[in-house]
Amino acid sequence: MPELPDIIVYIEALEKRILGQKLLRVRIAAPFLLRTVSPPPSGIEGQQAVAIRRVGKRIAIRFENDVWLVFHLMIAGRLHWREGKPGVKIRGLADFEFTNGTLYLTEAGARRRASLHMQSGDAALATMDPGGLEVLEATLESFAERLQSANHTLKRALTDPRLFSGIGNAYSDEILFHAQLSPLALTKKLSPEEIERLFIASRNQLLEWTHRLREASGNKFPEKVTAFREGMAVHGRYKQPCPRCATKIQRIRYADNETNYCPTCQTGGKLLADRALSRLLRADWPRSLDEFEGLIARKQAD
Repeated sequence: MPELPDIIVYIEALEKRILGQKLLRVRIAAPFLLRTVSPPPSGIEGQQAVAIRRVGKRIAIRFENDVWLVFHLMIAGRLHWREGKPGVKIRGLADFEFTNGTLYLTEAGARRRASLHMQSGDAALATMDPGGLEVLEATLESFAERLQSANHTLKRALTDPRLFSGIGNAYSDEILFHAQLSPLALTKKLSPEEIERLFIASRNQLLEWTHRLREASGNKFPEKVTAFREGMAVHGRYKQPCPRCATKIQRIRYADNETNYCPTCQTGGKLLADRALSRLLRADWPRSLDEFEGLIARKQAD
């Protein structure tokens, strides 16, 4: 799922291309995509795009008639831009034909989760904001207060859009690695020093990856938006060596997501229980990575 750094780079690319441009035509090819119809998409045809805003993990485009077009890309939705004169046939779930090119949305896979909303006015747009704290605008004190407003695991707290804005599965893994904290540590049991490490790591990782993605895109529209980036320390690097200590990166799998972490750097050598493997191994669940690898080797030998 595109997260704060990805969304910022998307918005910067869109600002260069569509601000001040007139939207000539809207084509919605997939009915499931459009979640609100009042006002209808046709209401922004003939209108200029005048502002673009991030609302959590959503991208909101405002037109001169005060109507907002709001994208939520979810896991597999992506935006694309094709430069050129109007009338070029595009095969997206939705196409937005401007005077200088076409913005279109695609979604990989069979599951259809991406959404498109139409909202009239700032007050209506505000109802779509889950209320998460903007970490890059926060103080250490406001960050600590929000973090400990409920007793959750760090992974859950960082990815809860009601607590923190724009952080998802990928960047939370990177943040926790650089803060050297377990994803299962409880927020209300953190020391002031640990909270400060988490605050600094959160800001640094969001800023660093925004910079990296800007550099990678250059003047082109960002097409390679993915949760798995070259240069990430732990996310998507299961069984690969930790860049700090060379221990094999481990994971916890649940539903469609997984948490990646380094046992040495983050959990004091403890292997966190993976739900699927815990059911399989039951009482044999190992306490350390060495025990785990020994157990796997024995089972393979059998």
